[in-house]
Amino acid sequence: MSTAHPLRDIERINGPPGPYLEAIGTVFALFGAPTQDSGNVSYGVQVGGERFFVKTTDPEAEVFGDHATRVAFLYNAARLRQSCDHPTLPALHRIVETAHGPALVYDWVDGECLYGGRADPQSAHQRFCRLPGDAILAVLDAIYDLHVWLVLSGWIAVDFYDGCLMYDFERQAAHVVDLDMYHLGAFTNEMGRMFGSTRFMAPEEFERGALIDERTTVFTMGRAAIAFLGHDIGGAMGEVVHRACRQEREARYRSMEEFCAAWQQARRLGRGCIL
Repeated sequence: MSTAHPLRDIERINGPPGPYLEAIGTVFALFGAPTQDSGNVSYGVQVGGERFFVKTTDPEAEVFGDHATRVAFLYNAARLRQSCDHPTLPALHRIVETAHGPALVYDWVDGECLYGGRADPQSAHQRFCRLPGDAILAVLDAIYDLHVWLVLSGWIAVDFYDGCLMYDFERQAAHVVDLDMYHLGAFTNEMGRMFGSTRFMAPEEFERGALIDERTTVFTMGRAAIAFLGHDIGGAMGEVVHRACRQEREARYRSMEEFCAAWQQARRLGRGCIL
């Protein structure tokens, strides 16, 4: 007779998630205030021989939005993952209801977050940027392929930046995480300055009333190349990236598919250089 798994096979925890996770396994990592400002609390927990990443939210957190807003973002993240099965996205096993709202049960993925420490030579960000060009390009290829699939599923990138990237230096593998704020379908900017890192954001993400759509995602993906390869990308790849990042929306590629086709053609030409 099979035994129900305490994370894979449950639908509800009658209480807060933390004590339950400590009771069923070993909590080996905890991410919450002050390590992040989202109001979320996430756990690395080992149950038997398996490791999981469990993402929840703190009802008492005093951050940008109320608890109901943060709960909605968690459900949004689950909806995105269920709509797109891509190898860069960690597997989502279950949405477990708790006294604090949903707990998203993902596979644990090894790696280091590429956000922060840009002035520190030993930071994950700087070590990644010092990798051979082909290794960085392979990660960009994977990110771009993911976003083609996300756009085909209807998703527009919001708040994508280097903090969404986990890189395993030993295995040379990248995972994309924390896409909670991605939006299903084009929409109007009602905020003015939207959530996100300025280095990755398109002009329309600062303008109340502006359209946020696939061309916005194209801009963000172009900025990802600049973030990791530098502003002096040359050759055919440089031309593609700089067109993607044009201030004028109409001057950019019309879609992620068009951008990726141009990017791959530039890659094949082999004229891109990192100066």
